[in-house]
Amino acid sequence: MVASESICATRRTIDELDEAIASRAAQINAITYQFLVLVREFDERAGFLRWSFSSCAEWLHWRCELSPQAARDRVRVAHALKDLPAISRAFERGAISYSKVRALTRVATPGDEDALLEFALNTTAARVEERIRQLRNGDDDSVVDAQRIHAARSLVATRNDRLGTVRFSLELPREQGELVLQALEKALNEQKANGAEFADTPFCAQQADALVDIAREYLSGGSDKQGDAAGTADNYQVLVHVDASALAGGAGRSDLPVESVRRVTCDGSVVTLEVGEDGEPLNVGRRQRTVPTAIRRALHGRDRQCSFPGCTHTRFLEAHHVKHWSQGGETSMNNLVLLCSRHHRLVHEGGYEMRRDAHGQWYFRRADGRAVPAMGYRHADITDDSVDLDEDQAAAASAEARGDCVREAGLSYRTGSIIAVECNTWANRSTSSCG
Repeated sequence: MVASESICATRRTIDELDEAIASRAAQINAITYQFLVLVREFDERAGFLRWSFSSCAEWLHWRCELSPQAARDRVRVAHALKDLPAISRAFERGAISYSKVRALTRVATPGDEDALLEFALNTTAARVEERIRQLRNGDDDSVVDAQRIHAARSLVATRNDRLGTVRFSLELPREQGELVLQALEKALNEQKANGAEFADTPFCAQQADALVDIAREYLSGGSDKQGDAAGTADNYQVLVHVDASALAGGAGRSDLPVESVRRVTCDGSVVTLEVGEDGEPLNVGRRQRTVPTAIRRALHGRDRQCSFPGCTHTRFLEAHHVKHWSQGGETSMNNLVLLCSRHHRLVHEGGYEMRRDAHGQWYFRRADGRAVPAMGYRHADITDDSVDLDEDQAAAASAEARGDCVREAGLSYRTGSIIAVECNTWANRSTSSCG
């Protein structure tokens, strides 16, 4: 308590604080060296056996409240310093930190410790770590590290049914991780549906979209090119269970928000499954494409690209039913348009809709009732003016602050991450699959 009061008794200048902190750090370094010398002697004399521990690291973890990894590192460094007199002397003087010593002792030998110590004394701990990593990689024994890193690779997908999301945790060897990052960057640069209506999309969300694009490209066999009607063929399937009544706008149950199901079934495959009251299947219909191949080819020939104003996306195009087929809409050229996957989501889950004007031409309308300009938005078009918020807008702003919605052209619209999951058999349902 007295030492603490003496430190704070006078108000020091910044330079004095700098000197005091650096001096204390040097003292910590010197005391740490003394601590490691004691640990080495304790281990050499097997002192840990008195407390029935199997190793000095285990005793250190218990007695000094260090983490198991930190305890193992202390023991390793303590023994390594015994053969490194130059590094030991610098450490004893407090001239070098434990972080640097820990790195140096991974590769230093009596023959090269002087050169490594000189390098460490004139650079940062981070650069010392990097240099040591490079030296270890240059050794033939580094194959053990490579095998360990390769064996530790993993990808964990965690489904959250409550939120309707999937979280991925990926760990790869560095060179493979860089390959994935390069692929994401390439997919991100090739995204063409980056109109002003997506101006507020965070970079992390753009990367997530790029990952989905890579998956879609792989599953389509690279055939999802301009005018290629086969690009949306059934190269893969994601099953979504939904009651036919809910899909048609009535009451019922669904694996996903029903508007999301309408989007995936706009241009997917549908299998009608009739079940009894006990959930047993009574009749299974044939799988049918909601948009036949011939109509899809004609649709590509007519639209050629995404029909949303200003979007020139020619890949990952999906046929959109202006009036959904489950609600009586026809699967015909008059009721179909091509939309890229991002604008298709915007129309279904984003609150946008398509309508015909007085001349019979299609136009897009936002949820706030404003028409989207025929040539698309400029970034200046979506700059919010300073206006007073009414109750609905205030509620939307509150939801936006919670992360429940995305600000879009003066409109807050709810979005969600989509993942299809299999559910138990439900009575009176239809089963849909998105190709």
